[in-house]
Amino acid sequence: MIKKISDKDKKDWENFLNNNEDLPNKDDLNFKKKVKREKLIDLHGKTLEEANRYIYDLIQDSYDKNIQKLIIITGKGIHSNNKKDPYKSIEYGILKHSVPDFIKKEGDLMKLINKIEDANIEDGGSGAFYVYLKKKI
Repeated sequence: MIKKISDKDKKDWENFLNNNEDLPNKDDLNFKKKVKREKLIDLHGKTLEEANRYIYDLIQDSYDKNIQKLIIITGKGIHSNNKKDPYKSIEYGILKHSVPDFIKKEGDLMKLINKIEDANIEDGGSGAFYVYLKKKI
């Protein structure tokens, strides 16, 4: 099937060929918009002290590397040994509650953070949370 090209289309094509201007690669532009710098961390099996120390270093390192979002999996505390020991706090012995509280109390870390929020179900739901970091200046 042969189609005739209109005079306008011919002119546009000639102008394009004679123009030395570089055209942006739309695939590159779309790729850059879709790429989110995020990191997934799983704290299962860590003690509260280990988790807090790890999170402190992680947030500072991620900020330095311009990571935008941290997905921190703490677990829900279902298998926590603290429920077996009546002398330990059930609420604050579980990483799910303690790690976000630790972050919020650390002024140095909060200066690097835009917000902290609960994770979506696909990222761990109530057993995880997000930390959105500011851009490094």
